[in-house]
Amino acid sequence: MYEAKTMINRNYKPAILLLEDGTHFEGQSCGIQGITGGEICFNTGMTGYQEIFTDPSYFGQIMVMASVHIGNYGARSDESESQKVYINGLVCKNFSTFMSRSLAQDSLQHFLELHQVVGISGIDTRALIRHIRTHGAMNAIISSTEMDLTKLKKQVAGVPDMSGLELASKVSFADPFVFSNPNANYRLAVLDFGIKKSILEQLSPMNMEIKVYPAKTRMEDLKNYNAHAYFLSNGPGDPSAMDYAIETVAKIVEEKKPTFGICLGHQLFSLSQGVSTFKMHHGHHGINHPVKNLLSGLGEITSQNHGFAVDPIQLEKSSNLEVSHINLNDQSIEGVRHKTAPIFSVQYHPEAGPGPHDSRYLFNQFKENIESFYQIQL
Repeated sequence: MYEAKTMINRNYKPAILLLEDGTHFEGQSCGIQGITGGEICFNTGMTGYQEIFTDPSYFGQIMVMASVHIGNYGARSDESESQKVYINGLVCKNFSTFMSRSLAQDSLQHFLELHQVVGISGIDTRALIRHIRTHGAMNAIISSTEMDLTKLKKQVAGVPDMSGLELASKVSFADPFVFSNPNANYRLAVLDFGIKKSILEQLSPMNMEIKVYPAKTRMEDLKNYNAHAYFLSNGPGDPSAMDYAIETVAKIVEEKKPTFGICLGHQLFSLSQGVSTFKMHHGHHGINHPVKNLLSGLGEITSQNHGFAVDPIQLEKSSNLEVSHINLNDQSIEGVRHKTAPIFSVQYHPEAGPGPHDSRYLFNQFKENIESFYQIQL
């Protein structure tokens, strides 16, 4: 057991974090009191906690924040990436109820209470993150209402494993809707597997009607829209468990229209072309990951959030796909493109919400692909 090294706020109840391998940490509750479980992961970003918590890609996960101070600049409604908080639980070191930013509309504590998020603070997050990096991502439970480790061990054993878990349809919008530019001459169909608001905001300036479709939309319905281009969004869960989406994406690729995929969309694009994905040891989650563009030779610092990746061995044997970007830390695949069609995807998040804007050129590249394909000016 690791003892908390930070000051305990006596207004909060004690809380405990129990990992699947039996390791546990004691601290104090933040957010609401209760019990929650999920796969534990960590994010290395120094800022952007609200965007992280409201990113649908984190659905089913307990989030450990590597930054020492969380909550110190409060929360604002316009800084959320969706309408709700999607993390299953929060783990941090120093949880602040004092807001240093005059523009903040709410404290993080109240924000988490509104969204019914169970959290724990006051623990040694550096030790916890080192443990995850060594032993890999695993399931965990946070509890501030039950402190009996024997009982909690039984509960953590019942938390679903992320491998084989289909989650995209649980966070996707239920019905199609037009996001922007209604009645434009050209149409972009967006498949929503858990899309972030900032991605739609980056697509919006293309001056195309953007229509967002639920994850399980059939290709026949997309064809009825007569889209000029397609976008495959980010999202949570195991991509290999999404047979319905793999089938639809394969049909999209057959049309050979301009298509762009991000994160889960990137993995589904690869799977649709016969290239498998695998569960990473502890994934990439943060806003400082170095990536090299193999086509330009340039490097970029990227925002990332994924626990699965494309198999590089199978990709090398693919007759349809080629590598466009690699991760400079571990050489994992960060981008692919179709050899004969204007279709490409990246594993990381070029919209950068939060994160650096090095990779936003990819949205311009998508726009140029559409203009070139149809010889138009959007």
